[in-house]
Amino acid sequence: MVGLGPGDEVHMTERAQNLWDEVEVVAGYKTYIDLIRPLIEGKEVVATGMRQEIQRCREVVDIALKGQNVALVSSGDAGVYGMAGILIECLAERDALDQPLEIIPGVSAANAAASLLGAPLMHDYAVISLSDLLTPWEVIQKRVKLAGEGDFVIAIYNPKSKGRQEQIEWVRKTLLTYRERQTPVGIVREALRGDSQVIITTLEEFTQHPIDMLTTVIIGNSNTRVLGKYMVTPRGYKL
Repeated sequence: MVGLGPGDEVHMTERAQNLWDEVEVVAGYKTYIDLIRPLIEGKEVVATGMRQEIQRCREVVDIALKGQNVALVSSGDAGVYGMAGILIECLAERDALDQPLEIIPGVSAANAAASLLGAPLMHDYAVISLSDLLTPWEVIQKRVKLAGEGDFVIAIYNPKSKGRQEQIEWVRKTLLTYRERQTPVGIVREALRGDSQVIITTLEEFTQHPIDMLTTVIIGNSNTRVLGKYMVTPRGYKL
């Protein structure tokens, strides 16, 4: 199980870059497979589309049980909104939890975006996906409210899609009941993948900027501030 990080080879771990000689088959979502095509020449490839995660994991388990070494790839870190969990569940489904499994970590979208913004995650933070495909919207709303009440920095994954336009605006309005209008907000599109786009704005205004599914939004807490071109959440050190 391989976390590819943002997608650029330079930001993959050394282990992720060098494991391909050890496997015979590489499986994954088509978009992620395309990111690593130069690294997997000559390998059998199993590429499937979005929302075929269970099918993909079951196929990977079948391949492994036939005795082949197979790598299932995931963007970011495979254990953060990735494929590691469902792969383990599929192994359990086949009574195959004794099958050798290595989970290779990767740089997550929140970490990648934070590195381009400065240091917004220096203190406690919450990571919340606004996608309601697998989690009821009412549950997501509760989590946003509690993170706002707890004064967590909040990293938002899947903030806005073609079919889901209003949720991010609800987040903005809700957090304005807990935080000042000028609370810093960072918007990063395609973090550390090619031509990254970085904006630092405010809680009052951030939804006026372009946001889509390739965007990570980091909303500061009551102590987060902007220092020059950097967004910083102090950890508490006294200068």
